[in-house]
Amino acid sequence: MSRQQVTGEKHWYVLHTYSGYEDSVAFNLKQRIESMGMEDKIFDVIVPKEKKIKIRDGKRTTVEEKIFPGYVLVEMIVTDDSWYVVRNTPNVTGFVGSGTIPTPISDDEIKSLQKRMGVEEPKFKVDFVVNDLVRMMDGPFKDYEGKVSEVDEAKGKVKVLVSIFGRETPVELDFLQVKKI
Repeated sequence: MSRQQVTGEKHWYVLHTYSGYEDSVAFNLKQRIESMGMEDKIFDVIVPKEKKIKIRDGKRTTVEEKIFPGYVLVEMIVTDDSWYVVRNTPNVTGFVGSGTIPTPISDDEIKSLQKRMGVEEPKFKVDFVVNDLVRMMDGPFKDYEGKVSEVDEAKGKVKVLVSIFGRETPVELDFLQVKKI
């Protein structure tokens, strides 16, 4: 990397890592920044994550998932020595960019990513309407079919009319427990 490529400006860059090592890369890099006194050139390291809702054993759980598996974001001023510190962190395979020159991410991309990461309550993806035919994917009525009678977007629930012993019975389920037929 030659001196002309060094801008001296603070930007966000994308590091490519071995998949599954994102958190350890971020941890190791933060330690290296401290031990090598690079706080004036490398400012922040983040593994972009977002919260998602999953159903496990009939219970709703919120999990954190990496938005970009295999990537870590680093806010830094690229100089020969800061580039070296980051590049030689264990499990970092390189910067995203052309050749050896890291390409900064635009401010807009960073803002929208931070907004996505900052969403505290995960959103429900609602694609059900009243009278949709659905099949239960989970819970005591697994594999039963029914018709949606109510949709509660705020709570992420649907009421489904299920025919049990010849009678229609309303069953309240999580969005994630039913699938359109």
